[in-house]
Amino acid sequence: MIELIQQRLDSYGAINPVQEEQATKEIIQEIALYALWRADFFKVAAFQGGTSLRILHGLPRFSEDLDFMLKEADPAFNWTDYLKPLLACLEEYGLQSEVLPKGKMDKRVRRAVIKDNSISNQLKLSFYRQHQGQKINIKLEIDVAPPAASGYEYRYLDFPLDHEVCHQDLPSNFALKIHALLCRGFLKGRDWYDFNWYTKQKITPNLLHLQNALVQFGPWQDDDTLSVDLPWLKKTLTDKIKTIDWKAAASDVERFLKPADQQSLQLWSERFFTQKVDGM
Repeated sequence: MIELIQQRLDSYGAINPVQEEQATKEIIQEIALYALWRADFFKVAAFQGGTSLRILHGLPRFSEDLDFMLKEADPAFNWTDYLKPLLACLEEYGLQSEVLPKGKMDKRVRRAVIKDNSISNQLKLSFYRQHQGQKINIKLEIDVAPPAASGYEYRYLDFPLDHEVCHQDLPSNFALKIHALLCRGFLKGRDWYDFNWYTKQKITPNLLHLQNALVQFGPWQDDDTLSVDLPWLKKTLTDKIKTIDWKAAASDVERFLKPADQQSLQLWSERFFTQKVDGM
């Protein structure tokens, strides 16, 4: 099975150590999605976030984590139910990984992590050479009490074998990305890169899903008077844009892009993103 992974890695055409490591991580992510499908995970959960945009919709940046949400809230959800079949599937493909729950299980966002130091020792890598003991880590996160009114779709994938993934539709995923832009407690340039991607795709955010998310967590938490419409959203985003250190934002996302895509980061500024908001 490791030959299949080698073929997949070769198809990326990585030209430096960073790209090669990112490609290796993405291959493990894809196998993990297949393993979760086999374990009937997508009967109860949906794929969302930046990695879903990358794998399902061709977002031209690499993404580190696998993010999910339950389709129906369930405070009793436990990653442990899915980690054993996930580990077994990784082993079928020649990976001697660890798959561990992470953090307290009473949290709204439940976490697990895949740790692997076997894949790079088995592949013919041109650039990336692991230091002894260093592991590739991929976080899995799931919201067990997601905001209401999300939409869902289904997509067939064919690596490593044919399978089906349930995922948030783009308007709903966009809504949660905007929630992150407005409510995250630190600057993450990848959020703004994804925002720009959504606007270029002419995606309209699911405003009801966004409103439910804002009332659930963040500065507008428990604000029953909040009414999210497009004028409110444009003004709020424009106000947020005025506070951003755009040089720092661009620096955060640069390493996840191929060199040809990095040059456009020079355009990042208050004026650039204000025009993006105006065009929504």
